[in-house]
Amino acid sequence: MPRKYKKRKSAKEIAKRNINKSKIENGFITNLKFFFILMAAFMLAGFASLQLYLSSQPPIDNLEQFKPNIVTKFYSEDGEIIKTFTAYTFSKIELKDVPEQLKEAIIATEDKNFYRHGGYDIFGLARSSIQNILAGRVVQGASTITQQLARILFLSNEKTFTRKIKELVIAARIEKTISKDQILEMYLNNVYLGSGAYGVEGAAKIYFNKHIKDCTLPEVALIAGLPQAPSVYSPFNNMDLAIKRRNQVLTRMYKMRYITKNEYEDAKKAKVVLNSMPQFYTTNKAPYFCDYIMNELQKLGFDETEIIHGGYKIITTLDSKAQSAANEAVIKDLKNWGLASDSKQAAVFSFNPINGKIIAYVGGKDYTKTQYDRVTQAIRPPGSAFKPFVYAAALEKGISPNDFIEDMPVTIGDWSPRNYGNKYRGKIPVYSALMVSSNVCAARIIREVGVRSVIQIARVLGIETPLEYDYTIALGSNGVKLFEFTRAYGAFANGGYVVQPYGIERVETSRGKIVYEAPKTKISHQLSMRTAAEMTAMLKTVITNGTGRAANIGKPAAGKTGTTDDNKDAYFVGYTPNIVTGVWVGSDDNTVMSKAIQGGTVPAIIWKDVMKVATEPYGNTDFSYPEVKLEPFKLNTANIKILQQGEQETPAEENPVEENTDKKLINPKDVINSVKSSINQKVTQPAQSEVPSKAPIPMAVPESLQ
Repeated sequence: MPRKYKKRKSAKEIAKRNINKSKIENGFITNLKFFFILMAAFMLAGFASLQLYLSSQPPIDNLEQFKPNIVTKFYSEDGEIIKTFTAYTFSKIELKDVPEQLKEAIIATEDKNFYRHGGYDIFGLARSSIQNILAGRVVQGASTITQQLARILFLSNEKTFTRKIKELVIAARIEKTISKDQILEMYLNNVYLGSGAYGVEGAAKIYFNKHIKDCTLPEVALIAGLPQAPSVYSPFNNMDLAIKRRNQVLTRMYKMRYITKNEYEDAKKAKVVLNSMPQFYTTNKAPYFCDYIMNELQKLGFDETEIIHGGYKIITTLDSKAQSAANEAVIKDLKNWGLASDSKQAAVFSFNPINGKIIAYVGGKDYTKTQYDRVTQAIRPPGSAFKPFVYAAALEKGISPNDFIEDMPVTIGDWSPRNYGNKYRGKIPVYSALMVSSNVCAARIIREVGVRSVIQIARVLGIETPLEYDYTIALGSNGVKLFEFTRAYGAFANGGYVVQPYGIERVETSRGKIVYEAPKTKISHQLSMRTAAEMTAMLKTVITNGTGRAANIGKPAAGKTGTTDDNKDAYFVGYTPNIVTGVWVGSDDNTVMSKAIQGGTVPAIIWKDVMKVATEPYGNTDFSYPEVKLEPFKLNTANIKILQQGEQETPAEENPVEENTDKKLINPKDVINSVKSSINQKVTQPAQSEVPSKAPIPMAVPESLQ
């Protein structure tokens, strides 16, 4: 065969093969197109059928009355939830009280077509379905706000196709039942936002310690970014991711023209300022107090399981603002004074001496690390804070605040107390001895009035802890409980009446039925009104001129510092006509604190921080007691002596004094100059730091008892 013919034949075969290949390829493409068209048709038919089915769904009965699981809650007296018996914070809020920017942020981030769809986004659903089919699993969602609400209220978070269908059905029914605004309100109140917060109001309190209405644009944007992955974007867990997510929300708000460019730029630059309190306090604002309440409820006959799951509303006496101030003061002031280690602790107990209502209660600085309650369980020596009971026993026996006493070393048996810094002032008034917290004067007084009288006074005022029959209790050597100790001071504030503190106002069922209401407060009269008035006049000078000046709150108040000799414990207990507060600072491991830590430092500062808030509702009310006149006294600096360790002063017996039958002397042998002429004698020279000649002190006794 000619060569030319063979080449022609070969070319024909190649062309034929190319034509056949082209036909095959065109056929495959045609079939593929047909397949996709058929699939699209099936999908469209499916979505159309689904939409028809969903649109035919009936409403949900009683959805408007839906409430979260019923749980027991503790409330403060001013209406704040201080604890719920679940691991979260929930606070319902009406849509009208939600900032407009937060609603816009949620819509821009979660469901931009919220007000235009019927509960589901059919195009978004188609898009996500294709992605999920190609991946062979659920990789992308298209949940509207209504679908999310359906899942929150009725379904689980399981990522399955069957759950998705149920979600769509329920969402359609929700849309048939309530309005868009009601849907948005329910969503904002029930969506989980991380760190134990359910709902936007709970999130605002946990993250920023604010009500949602007070949050700024950057803060609402951060909250709006949390629903997608609450734990991941929680600023407590990862601040960088939280800020990145917040800025994504701001970008969407800007693109949807909810905010201006300037607002957008400023908000992106804003620093996140989180709640300064430990995260635990956001879900339980008074953990030690709530434990105390649980114990009280069990004493009343409530079973613990019944309390937790019974859906009760328990209204307590707590003042939420004072409690927050106490929580913050303990953490802040201990840290500021270098007492940040776990063993360094503080406790605060505050109550109303007239009606007995507990106002604030802090049993330690970190409940998550130790649940040991230092208000009712710890027994710690109060140091000089015990002295007022010694002086009260003396006043009850007729000694006057203006009587003179020798502030010089004294020995009682084998006990030789010394003043702080071995500083002695000679003859000073009794009120001045308490003001400067003289140890030797307290020792002289207890020797005169007797240990039994002092113990009796302490007992009737409410100190139940065993007290040793020993002269050293005058300087606070015997341990006491802060709860009892503070309660005893209440008698000085309330005309000698002892009031029993209580914490439960009433208990209501979930239907509002009152099953317990606090009975009338127990009150007993244990001190004369005159003694209470004189003690208050004397203790006022401790804050204005004495060792407790750091506790000055700028309004009528009285109190006493206390520091143990070994610097292991420090106290400040003080009061106004309406509030009594005791503060203890010390070491759980009984180690020595710095010598700089005394009753007049950290405890007095914590007391001041708490009382400034707790007394705010009462203004500058003064004690309505009979007038107590403290005679002006100028200390003769020539009489001040600082003795070296071991140095002895001339015995008091070598300085005889005149007897006086009109005035009882503390002890003539110890030169307690209480002769009438001495009491009435006035110093002619001007006083350098005088106590006012008049110290009117009102009495905070209920009218029925006056």
